[in-house]
Amino acid sequence: MLDPSIDAILTQAATAGWVFEPEAKRLLKTAGLDTPAFIWTRDLPEAKRFARRIGYPVVAKIVSSQVIHKTEVGGVVTGIGGDTELERVFRRFYAMDGFEGILVEETLAGVELIVGAKMDDQFGPVVLLGIGGIAVEVYQDVSVRMAPLEAHDIPSMIDCLKGRRLISGFRGTEPVNMEKLSCLLLDFSALVMHLAGRFASIDLNPVICDARRCTVADARIMLDRGPTEEPPAGAGRKNGADPLPGPGRICLRRS
Repeated sequence: MLDPSIDAILTQAATAGWVFEPEAKRLLKTAGLDTPAFIWTRDLPEAKRFARRIGYPVVAKIVSSQVIHKTEVGGVVTGIGGDTELERVFRRFYAMDGFEGILVEETLAGVELIVGAKMDDQFGPVVLLGIGGIAVEVYQDVSVRMAPLEAHDIPSMIDCLKGRRLISGFRGTEPVNMEKLSCLLLDFSALVMHLAGRFASIDLNPVICDARRCTVADARIMLDRGPTEEPPAGAGRKNGADPLPGPGRICLRRS
């Protein structure tokens, strides 16, 4: 049964056709996935207080009804080191169309992965795992399985990746916490099954993993608007990675 708070988030986002990132993270956290400490606010003093409490440097992102792909408009700023810089970023975001607030969150470090899902016409809900960040656009190194995932699917998904050594530890780096990564993927798969029929695609990129955590650093949920409706403005994957790349670019199995 779908958690009432998740249902409320999806219902509220139905008109826009997509879920604002802060609400997407709240939805994911309710489903058991790890998310960064964050605040969504329209108030600059509140943003500053939060940043001081969690400790600089922080990440800031625009929240706007007119901006789906934040990086394309300069809507993501990392490494903000203090109040003055945060205020400068806030004022720039405030001038953007459709400003709904600023998302301020903790800075994360680790291996960047992508986790995604799509409602496929042939297979139904499918789940994707790959090397994330901008690397997914360059290398298109991903593996896909039909949902729901089972625990034994996780190692085979990782084995499909050319960049799997980044996960197991490379040149002295600590390996990713496999228990945390497995739990995130299984919880995400369960969520995908609960949301089947209500979403078109879910894109968690990056999911940042280290020896302690696997945390959803960015999230985009596009809702199913029906076969006859146009997608919301700006919903295309311009300069971005399709959550389910085309044939020849994936490792696809039915385990």
